[in-house]
Amino acid sequence: METTTTCANCGKGEEESNKLKSCVACKMVKYCNRECQIAHRSQHKKACKKRAAELYDEKLFKEVEREECPICLLPMPIDTRQTIFHVCCGKNICNGCCYEMVLSEGKDLCAFCRAQTRTMSPHEHVKRMKKLVDNGNALAFYQLGGYYERGLNGVPQDSRKAAELYLKAGKLGCPGGYYNLAISYDEGEGVEVDKKKAKHYYELAAIGGSIQARNNLGCMEGEAGNEQRALKHLTLAAKAGNKLSLDIVKDGFMEGMITKDEYENTLRLYQARQDEMKSDARDKARVSTGIFNAPM
Repeated sequence: METTTTCANCGKGEEESNKLKSCVACKMVKYCNRECQIAHRSQHKKACKKRAAELYDEKLFKEVEREECPICLLPMPIDTRQTIFHVCCGKNICNGCCYEMVLSEGKDLCAFCRAQTRTMSPHEHVKRMKKLVDNGNALAFYQLGGYYERGLNGVPQDSRKAAELYLKAGKLGCPGGYYNLAISYDEGEGVEVDKKKAKHYYELAAIGGSIQARNNLGCMEGEAGNEQRALKHLTLAAKAGNKLSLDIVKDGFMEGMITKDEYENTLRLYQARQDEMKSDARDKARVSTGIFNAPM
């Protein structure tokens, strides 16, 4: 959609002023200054709100490429139990690569920086985690938030502190931080139950690439009676490899809410994403650890 090249209020063009600034919300119109923007607000408000919502939905429903393991370069498993965050280097690595390192070296070394990980005490582990936090590592904020939420590694259980860390993780680019914060508001863990905030943080997590968050959004929209938005979220999540979403999309097909072609295309893409995340090493690691594919 094209934007105007003159002030929407006074008509001054760009040739007359090089200071025209677009409306931050909709990007459709420009203004000379704040005074012109305020003067034009009553005329512009309705169209601005409509376009801003359209822009937000474009961002919300955009497919996001999955994070890759820094060792094998395969998309990370959806089940976070099949990944390991290393405080030695601040890297998140899939279980398959960690398992292969143990096999090749005969001891538990970090697959990325080859530092010793097994003998680290809980105190030293948390100390290194906090150092990563001080350096702005988004995943470290997320992991430390989990420690406070569950009281792990000698860290006192503190749900409010966990929520603060999850929020910081999300702002730094870790969608899991926003996802866990959404869960906190959804279930009242460390914060008051607030479904509106829960949805907001699920949306931020989905925009960042969280498949679980998109599945939850689909369920929330369905419960609210917004069936088309629900199916849109669930179809995207299914195409990204989420089994729970695929099952609901299948139900939608059985009930005539989506076409046969739409369902078959979703099923094909689901299987393709599942295949992309597979490797012999990951399969062996799941058998070794007893962690098998969760219905995600």
